[in-house]
Amino acid sequence: MPDSENGKIRIGIARCLLGEKVRYDGGQKLDRYIRDVLGQFVEWVPVCPEVECGMGVPREAIRLVGELENPRLVGRNSGEDWTDRMQEWGRKKLAELEQENLSGYILKHGSPSGAMGRMKVFGDDGRIYYSGVGIWARMVMDHFPSLPCEDDGRLHDNGIRENFINRIFTFKRWRDVLQDGFLPAKLVDFHTRHKMLIMAHNETLYRKMGKLVATAGSADADSLIEEYSALLFRALNYRPTVKKHVNVLTHTLGHFKKDISAGEKQEMLELIDRFHKQMIPLIVPVTMLNHYVKKYGKSYLAQQIYLNPYPAELMLRNHV
Repeated sequence: MPDSENGKIRIGIARCLLGEKVRYDGGQKLDRYIRDVLGQFVEWVPVCPEVECGMGVPREAIRLVGELENPRLVGRNSGEDWTDRMQEWGRKKLAELEQENLSGYILKHGSPSGAMGRMKVFGDDGRIYYSGVGIWARMVMDHFPSLPCEDDGRLHDNGIRENFINRIFTFKRWRDVLQDGFLPAKLVDFHTRHKMLIMAHNETLYRKMGKLVATAGSADADSLIEEYSALLFRALNYRPTVKKHVNVLTHTLGHFKKDISAGEKQEMLELIDRFHKQMIPLIVPVTMLNHYVKKYGKSYLAQQIYLNPYPAELMLRNHV
């Protein structure tokens, strides 16, 4: 399936998070931010592994038992083993999802099938382990190793939420670069526009990526794409910190040294300092920088994704 005709990003998601009554008890786990806010800008690809592999609604609760790294999925009371059926269905579903052009996936916290971590596993040795991964979640993450994945529980953390949504929008832009065939100029343009964004995650990896981009005209295209992709998503896995943001904000301010007045510079430095002390959110200094970009016609900065990485309506930088 091609990308959404309305241009929205396609995201896999646990069906119960959209309010569908597919839980074992016939209930749902609606997340209103995910459905009503983020949902304005993405197209959901809903999945419920338990229902789709043959379990009914309502149904017996299930749990993970056995080895931590390779648990079985069994009924809590009956002991009925659903592992093989889940995995057989999952292999077919993964093949279908390959055609969906996903840019991310939101899994279900606390689900024996869908949790991406911190799940109880009842060991055969009588011990309870608390670092298990749901059967379906593991299949998704193994099959799509670069795909941004998070669970709804972790997305309640403002920093994790901002980083995840930043990653899915970046993933979509990178896929767009590759969609109509690779050209060195397209890679150079992507890297240039994402310079400050990547720096805010990991400056060391950004510099490695820059060296790769410098070889774009002569390097083998397939090898270059594979190596650049790996570095890009490795870099984005590092969460930006206040210190990293301050570095990027200060670097950006340096582009105005011949334009802004002494008073404007001092005002900007004060905003950066207040953000550094966590007295104001990131959106405040970024908004002022965007104002200066327009006021002084800075075309290079105007194309920097860091200053506008996703729709402002998501209000993510109001809380970090």
